[in-house]
Amino acid sequence: MSETSILDKLKSRWGIESTFQVFIILIVFALTGFSALYVKKFFFPLFGITAEDPFWLRTLVWIFTVLPAYQVLLLTYGSLLGQSKFFLNFAKKSFGRLLPKKKQEEH
Repeated sequence: MSETSILDKLKSRWGIESTFQVFIILIVFALTGFSALYVKKFFFPLFGITAEDPFWLRTLVWIFTVLPAYQVLLLTYGSLLGQSKFFLNFAKKSFGRLLPKKKQEEH
C-alpha cells in the first residue's frame, strides 16, 4: 500500500509540480489571513462596530470590507511571491462560486 503525502495531494489538487511552490502558496495564505485581521481591526472601529453589535451587522460589515480586502491581499502577496497565475485562477474560482450559474440552453 503506497502512502501519498499531504504535499503530493496538494500538488495534485492545485495542479502544480513543485513542493517549493506548495510552501510558497501556503505562506501566501498565511500572510493574507494574518493581514486580514489588521483589515478588520481598521474597518470595524472606523464604522463603530463593536462586539456588542448584532451578529448580522458585524457579518455584513465583514462581507463588504474584509472579504474584498482578503482577495486583493491574496492577489498582491501571490504576485509578490511569484504565484500570480495560481492566485488569479484561485480568485476566479472563488468568485465563480459566489455568482449564480447561467443556465445553458438545450439544443
